[in-house]
Amino acid sequence: MDTAFLITAFATLFVVIDPPGIVPLFIALTQGMTPDHRRRMARRACIIAFILLTLFGLLGEALLGFIGISMPAFRIAGGILLFLTALDMLFERRTQRREGQQADPDHDPSVFPLATPLIAGPGAIATMILLVGKSGDGWLGTVAVLGLLAVMIVATYLFLLASPYLERLLGRTGTIVITRLLGMLLAALSVQFVIDGVRGTGLIG
Repeated sequence: MDTAFLITAFATLFVVIDPPGIVPLFIALTQGMTPDHRRRMARRACIIAFILLTLFGLLGEALLGFIGISMPAFRIAGGILLFLTALDMLFERRTQRREGQQADPDHDPSVFPLATPLIAGPGAIATMILLVGKSGDGWLGTVAVLGLLAVMIVATYLFLLASPYLERLLGRTGTIVITRLLGMLLAALSVQFVIDGVRGTGLIG
């Protein structure tokens, strides 16, 4: 196995998944939850994301093609779902975040939007398909890429576990400001997903 390929694959997965960048989003999405609840959300999100990325890495575009979904369509759908999350963060529609109210114990952001599309988003899925395709014909290359993915998911989980320390550092006002700012950035990112998806269809250059 080429060492240079492994280094490139690791760097690519780190940039695409971006574990440090998910931490503020995790804080915003789990405000009002107990530490145990947050840990469960983080663990569940990482496990689901790993399963999704592994499936797409092994089966590739054949999985999407089997159910009649193209990669551009997947990007557009992911962008729309992410935009809805951005609106939620911008306008604070979750009433449990407001002063004097408790968080909804049934609220579960682990599958959406944490596991997908934030961790296992269209970019990460496309990256896994590409890396497994470039790893060679043998199983050794595929196992190596999946091993790198596992390391990256563990790193993401550790970053999420550290989120309470960052939240205490920011304070309530800082968290609110960061939430609004990230809502704007998420909205822009979601639009970029849609644009990339439409470009992939060939409708725009």
